[in-house]
Amino acid sequence: MIQLEGILSDRGSKYAVSGGAVATREDAAAFVKALCRNKKYAKATHNTWAVILPDGTPVKNDDGEAGAGMVILRMLEREEIVGEVVVVTRWFGGVKLGGDRFRRVQDCVRMYLDARKG
Repeated sequence: MIQLEGILSDRGSKYAVSGGAVATREDAAAFVKALCRNKKYAKATHNTWAVILPDGTPVKNDDGEAGAGMVILRMLEREEIVGEVVVVTRWFGGVKLGGDRFRRVQDCVRMYLDARKG
């Protein structure tokens, strides 16, 4: 598991990104559940995630951040990353970000991709 906390802040909202290997939709859900065992993540406003399963099936969950799962999924498709769930966590800071929220999700996924390359 790769977990990057406190990587980004925008108008009060704070972001983290996590990820790891999964083989099924159930594994992805279990990954997010395990992440949320940490109270900090459980209290987050959104834990948005996506994965391309080893059989090629795309799975995403916006967790209330409409469209964010698709942003993660597209980036995974471009990088041809299969069997690895990526979770972008947001703690809402009181100011709506509008379209900028998608840029922040992209920024988080890029940081994750850079971290996994070592």
